[in-house]
Amino acid sequence: MTTTAACVVCLSDLWQDELGRMACRRCTLRISDDLAALPGLYVQLGGALMPGSGAGGPAVSGSRTAPLPLRLAPLSLISRGGVVTVLQTWLVDVHDLLGYPHPRWEGDLIGQCHQVVARLQLLLPWIAENHPAVDEFAREIRQLRGQCVAQVTGERPIRTVAVACPCGATLRITLDTLGRRCGCGEQYGREQLLGLPLAERRQVAA
Repeated sequence: MTTTAACVVCLSDLWQDELGRMACRRCTLRISDDLAALPGLYVQLGGALMPGSGAGGPAVSGSRTAPLPLRLAPLSLISRGGVVTVLQTWLVDVHDLLGYPHPRWEGDLIGQCHQVVARLQLLLPWIAENHPAVDEFAREIRQLRGQCVAQVTGERPIRTVAVACPCGATLRITLDTLGRRCGCGEQYGREQLLGLPLAERRQVAA
């Protein structure tokens, strides 16, 4: 049996007592924190639907004119196909891998959000140890949280920086990027990524 020697999320070497896990404890805690933040953010998205809300400005209300259209970005996150659907898709995947019955959804979307997060938190130890796509899971949960925060608070997305791999490829990262694998096969942890030189502009444009 092959023993995993590095976390597939941040690509850092695993501690001796973490060997065999897919994700290290630090990344597992980070996933848990991101999951825990989603129900509260999901509720707050409802208040960010009106133009002028969610970006530091007052929500439009009390006007005698026809109401302005809802903001599409938070609407897409709060509707089916958004936050709750992404989480439920992952839970179905985990249930399938474990041979569990298909999960049941009860109540409205807010209730379902709380339910699916609670269930994913319960299964997170297994996910971190065994799920072959835990790196993708961690990335999607982190992206969901970031998208919700951006719509609720109006914060700008984290700036993306292009760095150059010695092979010549360009890797787009943020200060939040835990790890990245280049197309050449080289794996970089967070510290290694931040140590790479910036890609030249002509290279990025290409």
